[in-house]
Amino acid sequence: MSDDLLYETHDGIGRVVLNRPQARNALTFAMYERLAAIAADPGDVRALIVTGAGDKAFAAGTDINQFRAFSSPDDALAYEARIDRVLGAIERCTVPTIAAIAGACTGGGAGIAAACDIRIAAANARFGFPIARTLGNCLSMSNIARLTALVGSARVVEMIFTARLFSAEEALSVGLVTEVLADVPALEARATELAEVLKGHAPLTMRATKEALRRLRANLPADEDLIRMCYDSQDFREGMDAFLTKRAPVWRGA
Repeated sequence: MSDDLLYETHDGIGRVVLNRPQARNALTFAMYERLAAIAADPGDVRALIVTGAGDKAFAAGTDINQFRAFSSPDDALAYEARIDRVLGAIERCTVPTIAAIAGACTGGGAGIAAACDIRIAAANARFGFPIARTLGNCLSMSNIARLTALVGSARVVEMIFTARLFSAEEALSVGLVTEVLADVPALEARATELAEVLKGHAPLTMRATKEALRRLRANLPADEDLIRMCYDSQDFREGMDAFLTKRAPVWRGA
């Protein structure tokens, strides 16, 4: 298996590392597919961290060499369908996902970060989609919808039309990230700390919340299955008993 994307699990936390620092962690199609597979089945973990190797980039989008074989509009449609499928897998991941962002987070890398549940950044992070001055391609509707849900249509227009990258502080001010840390070691420590918090919380509550937000973005407001999943679970009964007997609950995700 390629070392371009690393995945390790430890004590209930999974960590994905986009591992092409020599290429600013630009993603190959194989890396996208591996990331989708991990998101679909992260293993026996309660939280998942996604980050990039080194301090220069989270991920600088798709490796441009992947586009050289494009010969027709069908290639473009297949590419955007692939990206939508990968980002959809991240959104549907059954455990909370944390994007720990240092350096450039652009194009497909920014799409991955936007699909995660929580985004935190080092002070050197830069976030955006500079396609209007680079490749001249476009984002799919689902990508636009995801970004609009995060920051609003006016910010999406500014980001794409001006092709400028938002600083970490700007990203914080508009809601792209929730925290800015001083440097990469502080970022890594905070990501682990957050994952530790999340892995101790009720899995079904977080899963239902993730899916409800995804459905709202897709204009699919049905929620009866999510309500039944939580209220008819062993975890709900455990939570009630723990609350009434004044002890910490033991969540099982079932």
